Amino acid sequence: MSFSAEKIPATIITGFLGAGKTTMVRHLLSNANGRRLAVIVNEFGSEGVDGDTLRSCGIEDCPEDNIVELANGCLCCTVADDFVPTMRTLIDRDEPPDHIVIETSGLALPKPLIKAFEWPEIRSRMTVDGVVAVIDGPAVAEGRFADDLDAVNAMREEDPSIDHDNPLQELYEDQLMAADIVVLNKTDLLEDKRLPELREEIAASAGRSLRMIATEGGAVDPAILLGLDAAAEDDLDARPSHHDGEEDHEHDDFESFDLALGEIASPDAFAERLARVVAEHDILRIKGFASVAGKPMRLAIQGVGRRVNHHFDRPWAAGERRETRLVVIGQTGLDRAAITEALAS
Repeated sequence: MSFSAEKIPATIITGFLGAGKTTMVRHLLSNANGRRLAVIVNEFGSEGVDGDTLRSCGIEDCPEDNIVELANGCLCCTVADDFVPTMRTLIDRDEPPDHIVIETSGLALPKPLIKAFEWPEIRSRMTVDGVVAVIDGPAVAEGRFADDLDAVNAMREEDPSIDHDNPLQELYEDQLMAADIVVLNKTDLLEDKRLPELREEIAASAGRSLRMIATEGGAVDPAILLGLDAAAEDDLDARPSHHDGEEDHEHDDFESFDLALGEIASPDAFAERLARVVAEHDILRIKGFASVAGKPMRLAIQGVGRRVNHHFDRPWAAGERRETRLVVIGQTGLDRAAITEALAS
C-alpha cells in the first residue's frame, strides 16, 4: 500500500521570489475536483499578501478556514513553534484534509522542512508526497541566480580578499536539489531556442536528473504534482544541501519592510515608478495592493526585478480602509528612507 493511502500526503512547493508559487497553488485549488486540500502559506513580510490573495480566490473547494498563514519567518526556522502545531491541528480535525499543500517562503531552505516530518507526532500520520520547485524561467535565463560556480571559485583563489559568495545561488541550488519535480514557469516569456538550453542549465545546477515541466501562468495538472508517493522524509540522503551539518541557518542576507501609501492616480504610471525604484535600489521583489482613485476595485501588484505586473483582483469591502500597502524585499542594506521617499513622491 502506498504512503499516500496510509498517511495524509503533503506537497512542499518551493521556489525563489516571484517564481509563481501562489499562482500555481491557486490553479491547484481551482482544479481540486472535490478533493479536500488544506493550504499552508508561509509569507516573508508581515502584510501576508500571498495568503490574502488565496483567501480572496472564492473557490468552493477551498474554504477560508483551510488556509493557515505563518508570517513570522521561514518555515524551516519556526517548525518547533508554528509548523508542527499547525500540522497537528489540521490532521486532528473531524474531517482532515485529503492533501496538504505547503507554499514556502521564497527564502526558505526546503530540507529542514522535510526533516520536520521525521518528528514522531507527524511521521506516523503524514508523509511528504513530493517537493516541487517552481523556477522563474526568464529570471534564470538572465543569469540573476545562475552564477558560474567554477568561475567564482577560480576568482576567489586568485584574489582571496574579494568576497564572491552568492547565498542566492546556494538557495536556488538547495531548492533544486530537494525537488522531485521542477516547474519551469513563465516559458511564454522565453525565446523558443532558449528553453532547451535552460533545461540543461537547471539540470546542471541540480546535479542530478529531474522531472521538469515547462509551463506558463503556473498551470499544471494536479494529477502531475499530487500523488507522487515520494516519502521524501525517508529519502534525505538523496537530497543534498549546501547547509548539511548545520543545526540552524539565518537569513541575514535578506531584509523586508512594509510601506503604506495613499491612493494612486494611474496603475500604469505607478508600475513604471515601481520599476524605476526597483532598478535604482536593486530590490529583489515588491508586492502588495493599491487603491486607485475613482476605482471600486483593489489593484494587486507583483514585481520581480524590473518586471511589475498589476491587475484589479476584487472590490474593496464595505468599511475596508482604502490604502496602498507594499512589501519590499531585498538583500541586507536596503535604503528604506530613500525607497519610501521615491515611492511616495
